[in-house]
Amino acid sequence: MPHPEHAPDPIRPDVGLTDAEADAEARRIIADAYRPVPETLTAYRDTTPLPAYGSALPVLQPDRRIVPAWAAGTAVAGIGVGATCVGLGCGIWLACQGFAAVTLASVLFVTLPIAALAAVVTAIGSAVRSAKAAHTETHNHYAGSVRQEQTITHTRGLIVRSHHDYQ
Repeated sequence: MPHPEHAPDPIRPDVGLTDAEADAEARRIIADAYRPVPETLTAYRDTTPLPAYGSALPVLQPDRRIVPAWAAGTAVAGIGVGATCVGLGCGIWLACQGFAAVTLASVLFVTLPIAALAAVVTAIGSAVRSAKAAHTETHNHYAGSVRQEQTITHTRGLIVRSHHDYQ
C-alpha cells in the first residue's frame, strides 16, 4: 500500500465510488468522448429566385482603369524590344566567340544600333496607333427606356488626380 503522503487525491473526496458506479462513470466518459460532433453550417446559399427587373435606379459604376491601353501596349512592346536585343546580342556574341576574342564592349557596340532601331520602330508604331485612336466615333443603339449620362474626366499632374464632371 502506498504511503499516504504520495497517494493521489480521490476525484470525489466526499464519497467513494463502488466498482459498479466507477464502471458506469467510465462508460459514460468514454461514450461522451466518442460521440460524433454535430455538423455546424459554415455557408448558406439563398436559392430564392431574383426578380427579372425591379424599381431600383441604376447605380453609377465608374471606370477605374489607371493605365491607358496604348501605354500598356507600348510597355509590352518595350519589354519585347529589350528581350530581342539581349537575344540578338547573345547570339552575335556566341557567333563571334569562335572567330575572335570578343569583349562585352564590342558585343554591346554591335547591338546598340539594333536596339536603337527597334526603339525607333516601337515609338513610330505607338505614335501611329495613338493617331489612329485619337478620333473614334461611338454609336449606341438602345431599345426601351434609357437614361444616358455622359462623363467628362479631367486627369492632370505627376501623381494623378481625377475629377469627374457628370452631365
